[in-house]
Amino acid sequence: MVNTDQQQKAQNFKSLHHGSKVLVLPNAWDVASACIVEQAGFGAIATTSAGIAFTLGYPDGQKITRNEMLQVVARIASSVRVPVTADVEAGYGDRPEDAAETARAVIQAGAVGMNLEDATNDPQNPLAPLSLQLERIAAVREEANSSLVPIVLNARTDIYLLQIGAAEKRYDETLRRLSAFREAGADCVFAPGLKDAETIQRLASDLRCPLNILAGPGWPSIPELEKMGVARVSLGSGPMRATLGLTEKIAKELKTSGTYKTLDGAMPYADVNRILE
Repeated sequence: MVNTDQQQKAQNFKSLHHGSKVLVLPNAWDVASACIVEQAGFGAIATTSAGIAFTLGYPDGQKITRNEMLQVVARIASSVRVPVTADVEAGYGDRPEDAAETARAVIQAGAVGMNLEDATNDPQNPLAPLSLQLERIAAVREEANSSLVPIVLNARTDIYLLQIGAAEKRYDETLRRLSAFREAGADCVFAPGLKDAETIQRLASDLRCPLNILAGPGWPSIPELEKMGVARVSLGSGPMRATLGLTEKIAKELKTSGTYKTLDGAMPYADVNRILE
């Protein structure tokens, strides 16, 4: 039976990529972080695959299983009212059939979007062949169409993130791959690692679809990225790692001085209970 609420969320989430304002997604890694993001007033939530993996004791890089990843996504999606998009790395398998199975699992988890990257974790061949990646994207699109839940596919290339190839050739190759991803059925395309404002604006202009930029300290601000034509901004594992940085400071303070100053600003116990009720 088709979940009409999920269908509507998927349509709403897609429309957020074409609004007058940039879509900002502070990534969540568990139910509590997702509820905090929703409470802050954001219209959608993205998960961070690295953040979920770290929480469950895995390093990043598709070491976690599809099932473990999607169990967390399902808990998040069932705990918030806004649309949720799932970061599912490279789809947990090399074949188009694997990507389709992952898309099906994303839909079953209650999410309405997914990231699909082209990184392979193979230093000798760091990116999937373009022809294979296009087949995987098409398989995701076909699965979404058959399920009648029009999930938003955010197709990612890691050329800038992994600094692949000669620096002067990265832009053209990024544009080539992202344009091909768009033609294969991606709703949005993603170029993590791209930081230069002029290059971001050029890419947003040259692409004929929404562009997602991964942001953090040192990147242009949200208003600046919006002016550049960026449609979507996410923070990846940054928020989760920031909490780990705070935890590290707490541990060091306890070990060295035995004081508790780094606990200042902690969310009140009653507030955490309230948002999870």
